[in-house]
Amino acid sequence: DSLKRHKIYLDSATIIAQTGWRTDELKAALATHEKFNYDLVSLLIGVNDQYQGKIVTSYEPAFEELLKLAIERAGGDKNRVFVLSIPNYGYTPFGMKNKEEITAELAKFNWINKRITNDKGVWYFDITSISEKALIDSSLITHDQLHPSAQQYALWVDEVMRDQLFIDHLQEVLF
Repeated sequence: DSLKRHKIYLDSATIIAQTGWRTDELKAALATHEKFNYDLVSLLIGVNDQYQGKIVTSYEPAFEELLKLAIERAGGDKNRVFVLSIPNYGYTPFGMKNKEEITAELAKFNWINKRITNDKGVWYFDITSISEKALIDSSLITHDQLHPSAQQYALWVDEVMRDQLFIDHLQEVLF
């Protein structure tokens, strides 16, 4: 709906990743998924790598490989790909007892994904600060006290759609 308001029309959306996946699980799914060129590809991955104790040095090559695969799935056109930063679950009731540790670790993961994304010339959107409002606004998380709510996802979309250069860019590359 947000894209349509800007006269950007896509036929449908295909969601490959599932909640709870790490980088290795997404890579495995992409290997078995039909190779198809998508008009637009988004990538947000890494929170479960951190949560499940994967070290940041293993995240770096995994994220770089996934970004390469995302670009391939966009017909080799990096202009049809965008990356979202990792949300900070340390600012949820579930994670608040370890907020400082989670925040520090996720900052390292986000530094890596932002650097790699920028190095590849791909669009990057920082939505982490939105997730960090969940401790003061419970409407931003689901009943499990951990996962983002539809309202938080809408704020992420608003953040992306607020970037007029990105919107202009999409209108150009998708037509």
